[in-house]
Amino acid sequence: MEEVCPKCQGRGLILRGEAAIPCECVKKSALLFRIAQAQLTPLMREYTFERFDFRYYSRTRKDGAKGISYRESAQRAYDAAREFVALFLAGKATEGLIFTGPVGAGKTFLACCIANAVLLAGKEVLFVAVPDFLDEIRATYDDGVVEHSEHELLSLAKSVPLLILDDLGAFIYTEWARQKIYSILNYRLNHCLPVVVTTNVALEDLEEYLGERTTSRLIEMCRPYRLLVEHDIRFVRRQEKEAHRR
Repeated sequence: MEEVCPKCQGRGLILRGEAAIPCECVKKSALLFRIAQAQLTPLMREYTFERFDFRYYSRTRKDGAKGISYRESAQRAYDAAREFVALFLAGKATEGLIFTGPVGAGKTFLACCIANAVLLAGKEVLFVAVPDFLDEIRATYDDGVVEHSEHELLSLAKSVPLLILDDLGAFIYTEWARQKIYSILNYRLNHCLPVVVTTNVALEDLEEYLGERTTSRLIEMCRPYRLLVEHDIRFVRRQEKEAHRR
């Protein structure tokens, strides 16, 4: 049996004098609904700007292409992410972001920071891991009952106010997969809808995996930032946990 809010007794409104105001439970329910729609896992919900840890980025090692330290490169990506959120919430986000870098460099963490900040501000976002999303579309071709049709999945990805494509990585994309990604990005470009992308492929190598048309649109839509680390952050954190247990 669903628990009834003790403040409003399930009505969703509280009387203050002669005025009826929305109960806090309504706001909480709306937030929980947005989180469910955003497809963020419980772990991803913990990834916030306040928890982004710069100590994993070296102050001495340098990005050979830009001549700046890993720490400075991370700071630039972090600042760009916060600026993007502010612009998006103000309805002025004309460009998205693409975070490149090796596995375990914090790309997904930073993308989740954006998603969580947008959600808490009451805006819609869809976070999809590209390989899983493509599998979900393929599943609609199978016989049997599926939760969503291919059209519904693609329409949501095309039209949601903010789309985050995580792990647009170094996979062997079939022409079918390339076309689906292209269709989403082309629609969002033409309708001025921003996208945030993470990939472990260097920007100059993306065309090899996604094709010329899709890569061209990504470059037009997104400002690129690179995250670099000496060691996979997940591995380092695991070592820290093990050391703490000793």
